[in-house]
Amino acid sequence: MKQLKIYAVLALMLTALVACNKSDTGGSGNAESATEAAAPSGNAIAFIDTRDDKPLIIDAALFDTPAAKEFLATGKNAYIGDEDAIAKGKKVFGLYSCTQCHGPDGKGQVGPGLVGPTFKYPKNATNKGMFETIWAGTNGGMGGKGIGIMDPTDPKNGITPDELLKVIAWIRTKGDGTTGNE
Repeated sequence: MKQLKIYAVLALMLTALVACNKSDTGGSGNAESATEAAAPSGNAIAFIDTRDDKPLIIDAALFDTPAAKEFLATGKNAYIGDEDAIAKGKKVFGLYSCTQCHGPDGKGQVGPGLVGPTFKYPKNATNKGMFETIWAGTNGGMGGKGIGIMDPTDPKNGITPDELLKVIAWIRTKGDGTTGNE
């Protein structure tokens, strides 16, 4: 918990630094877009990269559905328990070939199990932590699946935040009852 607070403070300091740079450049150029990505309007959770524990900057504009916006603001996945979303999450899990490493039920195969009660990355017990791990990838061999990350040559290729939340909702149905919203 203490480590998460430190990362939150670091993310705020980074945001302030970018904001200072924005005022130095007259509010134009890359500083403005970096500020928007680092500090979306309103309160937002701070993402941490699973690979190096550094701030993970995700463009707030990608959170374009009510459920994704709620997640960005609170870290809570509105799709937990939503049967339609869970069914779509299962399809997306298959479409991105997640089954090849994590098995058809996410319980592990070549790659680690995703359902708990133990996780290779303990932060995956939360929806925010699992989101970060899937979005940007791991040092253990899994590449990032997030839009613009999965295929850097095609910034529209990859899983959207909304799709990823549905996948996480489906994964949560396979485990020990952990919803990640606790």
